[in-house]
Amino acid sequence: MIIGVPKEIKPQENRVAIQPGGVMLLKRNGHDILIEKGAGLGSGFTDEAYKNAGATIIDDVETVWQKAEMIMKVKEPIAVEYPRIREGQVLFTYFHFAADEALTKAIVESKCIAIAYETVEKADRSLPLLIPMSEVAGRMAAQEGAKYLEKPLGGRGVLMGGIPGVPPANVLVLGGGIVGVNAAKIAAGMGANTTIMDINMARLRYLDDVMPKNITTLFSSEAHIRQMLPTVDLIIGAVLKPGAKAPHLITKDMLKEMRPGTVLVDVAIDQGGCFETSKPTTHENPIYFIDDVVHYCVANMPGAVPYTSTLGLTNVTLPYAVALANKGWKQALIDDPELKMGLNIANGTIVYDDVAEAFGMSWEPVETVLN
Repeated sequence: MIIGVPKEIKPQENRVAIQPGGVMLLKRNGHDILIEKGAGLGSGFTDEAYKNAGATIIDDVETVWQKAEMIMKVKEPIAVEYPRIREGQVLFTYFHFAADEALTKAIVESKCIAIAYETVEKADRSLPLLIPMSEVAGRMAAQEGAKYLEKPLGGRGVLMGGIPGVPPANVLVLGGGIVGVNAAKIAAGMGANTTIMDINMARLRYLDDVMPKNITTLFSSEAHIRQMLPTVDLIIGAVLKPGAKAPHLITKDMLKEMRPGTVLVDVAIDQGGCFETSKPTTHENPIYFIDDVVHYCVANMPGAVPYTSTLGLTNVTLPYAVALANKGWKQALIDDPELKMGLNIANGTIVYDDVAEAFGMSWEPVETVLN
């Protein structure tokens, strides 16, 4: 199979979909890998390193798309890339369709095969291709939240860990999954009084047992959220329903209950955001203010630490990419129920119900495109 890896073109996105070691493995399996010139530089991988691993370096991105039977990316295609997508071409990347109607319609119209990293799912409901980036985003959420609590950047002027005689910041983490746990670990490690909310009592019991003592667990409800708003300094939104839009846990009217300079970090922004007032931002312009509340809603947070993120991501995507290349997409999905869950759209048909539901579109069971 011919596999193409274009350079990411989303603002400040420095990750790349494959590292030289991955090229080596795919080459050993008999596949050709086309890498756009400079695709790995942002993550610290030179064209020479890819070339030495067996890849062909291509100057023109159009050629990469035209020749490749499978495209591997990190972020979803953006508008300028839509015309490059061919019927029957496999796209293996993050898509987050439920938050982007234009992208969903473009992929349907292209009749390509869209396999989304974020919905590949194991039998235990874990999301193996989302976990590493969730770990990065969760840890960054606390780090960025601490930064924007600084007064010159618009925050309340609160130090996360406080000092002797002065209390630390109060941090609320909405969601006890991978993102939430990693955010809470870092916030608590910085010394903040941290509360994790979730609606899963079994999860809360587990977290109560294993997390540091300056982390409190609390059942998530509107009443409990509102109760905390007047005293909280930083809120990290870390809720996820795989493939579906995130619920709005903080509504616009709740902002008035917060103190000026409170910081909101919405890690769920890729899935539409869990704050009603959230809208995607970039690393170049990461924040905006509504009712004197700081909103940080960068949609590709791990792109700011591309070396760590690329290694973490490609460690887990490569085995699936090898299966897709070796067997072809249909057989690979038939053989692997986890990978089958990643198929969102194929040949113009939506096969993931939550994506269709987000926009009132029709869908078919995945088996209809595998026969």
